[in-house]
Amino acid sequence: MKKPLLSGFAVIFLLMGCGADGPPEPPTAKATAPPLGLSISGQVQVGVSGGF
Repeated sequence: MKKPLLSGFAVIFLLMGCGADGPPEPPTAKATAPPLGLSISGQVQVGVSGGF
């Protein structure tokens, strides 16, 4: 009883995997690629101030 059920599921999964819902479509290219690299901007001040 389990073999007909399992073979039925196998046929369904094979049909789902082979493109039975339509012809295969290639992936589309992305419109813009994200910029590569690292960009840092700003100011840094290091020092000691004070008085005696």
